[in-house]
Amino acid sequence: MSKRNAILAAATRLFSRNGFKGTAMSELSAATGAATGTIFHHFKNKEALFLEVLKDVKDDIVSQFDRHQKTRSVRNGMEMVETAVAFYLHLAATMEDRFLILHRHYPYQMAETSPVCRSHLEAIYTCLLDIFEEGIQAGTADGSVAVDDPRKTAMVLFAMVDGIVRLNTYRVYDAGTLYDSLMTACRRLLAKGR
Repeated sequence: MSKRNAILAAATRLFSRNGFKGTAMSELSAATGAATGTIFHHFKNKEALFLEVLKDVKDDIVSQFDRHQKTRSVRNGMEMVETAVAFYLHLAATMEDRFLILHRHYPYQMAETSPVCRSHLEAIYTCLLDIFEEGIQAGTADGSVAVDDPRKTAMVLFAMVDGIVRLNTYRVYDAGTLYDSLMTACRRLLAKGR
């Protein structure tokens, strides 16, 4: 692993656990064995480092979903949505540091003034919403889903699923114990009016 990648990996862990403001560059230096000057050689400042971490989070989540979309085997739109929900929960469990970064307040504060940060966040959420919407649209076409507005329904569905993930991320509740109830709620939402 290159020094730059080692810095990014350690920064991901520290930002996820301590937040942006709570992560000191000296702590990152100690965690990587890289002098602070070396860190600043690779990244202009702490914000630039955070933006690179967020870009990696975006790239990882989007690429994981791209691979998932190419390898899934489903019978209808409802199953497309169900597998997307299950895969999102799987990713949140296996990429905990990345989801902790996404669930912290700071990226959204930074996005108010940083177009780069906003772009990374929009790319993540647009990708996820598009996947849910794709399944909903396929389901309306094949009759397994009955909704009026696929995009708005995708947003509501995603908010519900991401809310469960946040409960798990902050150790408020184990998402695994809510899986069956979540899937039942998703099916009910998508079968509206039936």
